[in-house]
Amino acid sequence: MLKTYRRMLAVAGDYQSQLQRAIALSITASILQGLTYALLFPLLAILTTTPIASHRVWLLFLSIVGLVLIENILRWIELDFAWLTSIDITQSTRIKLGNKLRQIPLELLEQRQSGDLTNLFGNNVSNTVMWMGNLMQLVVQIIVVPIVTILATLWIDWRLAIALAVIFPATIPCFRLLRSIVSQSVRDVTHVNATAASLTVEYVQGLPVLRAMGQVGAMSQRLQTAISAQETAQVQGLSLSTVPTLFLAAIVQVGLVAVLAVGVTFVEQGNLLVAYLFTLAIIIARFSEPLALLGELVAIFDLMESGLERIEALMALPALPYAPDSTTPDRFDITFDRVSFAYTGTETPAVKNLCFTLPERSLTALVGTSGSGKTTIAKLIGRYADAQTGTVKIGGKDLTQIAPHDLLGAISVVFQDVYLFDGTIRENIQMGKSTASPAEIEAAARAANCHDFICQFPQGYDTPVGEIGSTLSGGERQRISIARAMLKDAPIVLLDEPTSALDTESEVAVQTAIDRLVSEKTVVVIAHRLSTVMGADAILVLQAGEIVERGTHSQLLAAAGQYSTMWTAQQAARSWGLSNQAKV
Repeated sequence: MLKTYRRMLAVAGDYQSQLQRAIALSITASILQGLTYALLFPLLAILTTTPIASHRVWLLFLSIVGLVLIENILRWIELDFAWLTSIDITQSTRIKLGNKLRQIPLELLEQRQSGDLTNLFGNNVSNTVMWMGNLMQLVVQIIVVPIVTILATLWIDWRLAIALAVIFPATIPCFRLLRSIVSQSVRDVTHVNATAASLTVEYVQGLPVLRAMGQVGAMSQRLQTAISAQETAQVQGLSLSTVPTLFLAAIVQVGLVAVLAVGVTFVEQGNLLVAYLFTLAIIIARFSEPLALLGELVAIFDLMESGLERIEALMALPALPYAPDSTTPDRFDITFDRVSFAYTGTETPAVKNLCFTLPERSLTALVGTSGSGKTTIAKLIGRYADAQTGTVKIGGKDLTQIAPHDLLGAISVVFQDVYLFDGTIRENIQMGKSTASPAEIEAAARAANCHDFICQFPQGYDTPVGEIGSTLSGGERQRISIARAMLKDAPIVLLDEPTSALDTESEVAVQTAIDRLVSEKTVVVIAHRLSTVMGADAILVLQAGEIVERGTHSQLLAAAGQYSTMWTAQQAARSWGLSNQAKV
């Protein structure tokens, strides 16, 4: 329990003092509650004796009223304070997690399911933080109220107080058993919840493809299986925890009835006043209430534990390291010095012992078959992950010596798979430069050949693009992403030949926009069609993660190597396509 408390304080961060203040208020209120019940002993004793000392009755009565009033005021302040603090901690925790996501290598993030992260930011943070106040209030009630009650019982008879105290250790084995069952159940439910959430997102986003492929039913069955597993885990957890919970409640009730029976025996023997027995019955009833909450406490406890574990697991992921005395590069040539890199979970390197330099303001094309390492090189330039051996440099500076903000500010990326956020066209373009004026946004859109089609929408630049840009065509999405890159105006541009999947009209518009984008920039192009990079300053031909050829288009053709073979094959395929169109 203390370990969980320390973990809660760690999550609370800057709000630790507020959380501790709420706990202190709860403890004070619980002590006052116990004292209120303690005053019932002398009050009932006086009321059952003659003559009744009215002045003492009124004194005790007003004391009880005062304690109840103060207790309720403290409870109100504590609850209000606890909830407000929980809201602040929830916001702070999500911001911390969001900042952590910015520091974690993208390679590690891509290994996690989207539903898992959604569940973490949503349910796990809420379950962990929003229950903090309630959990500590329950803990205080379960611990403080019975202790004060036992101390008050000493006023009547020390033997009854000891009998009440014995109930505590009797509940410990059941409490531990219940925790072990519920802990595993909560972990199982958390796991199946994340799986179901991921499959739901995947199903909804992939519905058009599933319909086209006639696989809606198959994927639906997979989602249904995950939902069924979710239900099964929840039912099993509830079923397994029911028996220990009932047994725990039975132990408490039997123990309290036994104490009351002992009290009746003492009354019969003349060792206890009837008034004290009545008071004892009231106290025992109050004593049983917090102990009956043990089952609820276990469920909340383990819900929080599960959330804390997942939050801590994400926060424990290693961040991309960079030197504290990081500097900003003053030039933008790119150097790979004996770089090797393998993705997590794989033994085969994606790239091996790469050595090359891309001059500033040059255009370099990366060509090769699928899996040859083209995309990996682009990712390493953007610090998707760090190379296991060797160094990647920009302007002669190791990427680890460049602050993340400066590095990301120096690179624009335009890939085939364009991601637009669910906002307006203006907002998506403005991501390239958050302080951009409307005139700057329009200028970037004009340069990217998308101003005309934007103006055709009734809402113009304020047109919602839908989730992932679903309301726009592929060519329109590409041009908006280029406008975003133009607005950013970074000195390094990474391109994954964005025209390869477009129709002729869109290809011309996008290619013209790209030509404007890359002017006077250090450009790296992942080329799929060799005809688009004939004018590159240098072409690197990759195979199995290694550079097998390098040179200009004419030099590589003259070498009659792999590049020449690829060129011949693509030209033959193009000729085949044209001849077949002629026949049609």
